[in-house]
Amino acid sequence: MKLLTKNQKRSIGLAIFPFIGSIAIRLLYATNKKTFHAPDKLCDDNFIMACWHGELFMIPYAYTHYKKKPKVKLLISEHYDGDLIAKTLSFFGFGTIRGSSTRGGVKALIQAIKEIKNGYDLGITPDGPKGPRHEIHDGIVVMAQKAKVKIVLVNIKPTSYWQLSSWDKFIIPKPFGRINYFISEPIDISNMDLNEAKNLLKKGLLEHEH
Repeated sequence: MKLLTKNQKRSIGLAIFPFIGSIAIRLLYATNKKTFHAPDKLCDDNFIMACWHGELFMIPYAYTHYKKKPKVKLLISEHYDGDLIAKTLSFFGFGTIRGSSTRGGVKALIQAIKEIKNGYDLGITPDGPKGPRHEIHDGIVVMAQKAKVKIVLVNIKPTSYWQLSSWDKFIIPKPFGRINYFISEPIDISNMDLNEAKNLLKKGLLEHEH
């Protein structure tokens, strides 16, 4: 019997796993208590929402807490795992921009700024797609300053979770616990230099680490 090729396996995976993942996200959200440590309202202008790559799993509900009808695009890498993430998030009405700091970076930067100016919010994992973990890449600062938008920081901290051995120590909440969403006020970095802005964002995203 002929074995499946790598591309065939990936195609099958892409057809199956994102749907299963989207169901898992919905079930885990439904079976956990939720606490939002967050502003009652974000700014009326569009914005960039940022969280660490390892906390990406439950990010859809941080955004839909404010906007029930998503108008957002997430910056997702062009790797195969990025394909899986992009298709999973499409079940929540999220669009994607493909590219990262390592692949398709300039193209993704230009497209992201264009989409923000067209009225979309943007989601980004500033330490993705391959780390180092909890280190801010330049892209988020450049995008925010070029597009003249503020940044909202999100930490997602479940009380009980599985943690993968991946570079980002990816977290998946277990059911029947509590998920704490820490969402910042919009942050204006328009008048900061690159390192000042990166340090501020890193400090904010590490605020709720144990």
